[in-house]
Amino acid sequence: MPIPDGRIGVIAGNGRFPIIFSDNARKMGLHVSAVAHEGETDPELEQHVDQMHWVKIGQLNKLINAFKADGVRNVVLLGGIKKTHIYSKARPDFRVLALATKLVLWKDDDILRALAAELERDGITICESTFGLEGILVEEGTLTSRRPTKKEWIDIRYGWDVAKETGRLDIGQCVIVKDRTIVAVEAVEGTDEAIKRGGILAKDGVVVVKRCKPQQDLRFDLPAIGPKTIEVMRSVKASVLAVEAGRSVMLDREQLLSQAEEAGIAVVGLTRQEAPSPEHSTNP
Repeated sequence: MPIPDGRIGVIAGNGRFPIIFSDNARKMGLHVSAVAHEGETDPELEQHVDQMHWVKIGQLNKLINAFKADGVRNVVLLGGIKKTHIYSKARPDFRVLALATKLVLWKDDDILRALAAELERDGITICESTFGLEGILVEEGTLTSRRPTKKEWIDIRYGWDVAKETGRLDIGQCVIVKDRTIVAVEAVEGTDEAIKRGGILAKDGVVVVKRCKPQQDLRFDLPAIGPKTIEVMRSVKASVLAVEAGRSVMLDREQLLSQAEEAGIAVVGLTRQEAPSPEHSTNP
């Protein structure tokens, strides 16, 4: 996607996603200006961008003014904000409070689309999150030497269908499965906590399935996995991580796959509407 003025803004949440994107954008010759959120964004981001501003969660006017001062007209929204922090750390300004009164439900998609519309009123456009991320999107196929067994493929297929529905309802993108039973569904706690809960409830051998919502707006909230995902899976002896290919981000790929190999965790990328049938597996 061409950026006419050579300037890109990053609305930065938590995790390494903003750092990796900023590095890629600067390699592309773009000037990167970031607005970071206190208590969420990694301070290391400051070393990977040209300009950085800090705001509290909910300070929309300050965020917009920062980008306008830096001459930024195109931005990406990267990294998450812990949903539980909305109840404890948010400092909404009058602009956010006015926005909130227009929302019927506080669903993720509704909130993010309302945010995008508000930015556009000030001449700032949110670009798709896949912009500048070539090389770090999950590809199709089994990415580890260990492949899922036929039994695990049955759980992947079941979880794939259920995750589609939880995404459609805007509940979450991840489900945890064992023996064709959904043992945990991601909600406001996030993927890592859902994996922990599923592992504690079902013991070892759970399958983790994460995919885009059917109505996914590629400007927001793409599924992302990283080394920490594998760390958490290893802590509860989970066995498979199945993720939607082409529309999910793999952070620190080499480290993630190395950790998965060490832990005996199979990592697979799926692109089709339906996960492959168990018959595709050569493992028992």
